[in-house]
Amino acid sequence: MPTPYRSSPVFDENTIPAALRKEHRTKAGVWGVIEVIEGKVKFMRSGHSGVTTLEPGRPGLVLPEQPHFVEPIGPMRMQVHFYDQPPDISDK
Repeated sequence: MPTPYRSSPVFDENTIPAALRKEHRTKAGVWGVIEVIEGKVKFMRSGHSGVTTLEPGRPGLVLPEQPHFVEPIGPMRMQVHFYDQPPDISDK
């Protein structure tokens, strides 16, 4: 699996930036993997119907330039990892 070139700080339901709660996107050539460490997070992205619930062991894959946003479901902790090539994860 490729190694992320950068990772965000660990956020919880109180410290998650407002920018992640509204629609945003990665840059061209940048993939993101949303890793939930504890709890659950709603993950919405364009081109996918409905909401995906992310939790430990079930990361969310963000494609380059794909509009998306997240919303905590109660207490949680999460981190975002950034890659310059497609990460090898199972995105269910």
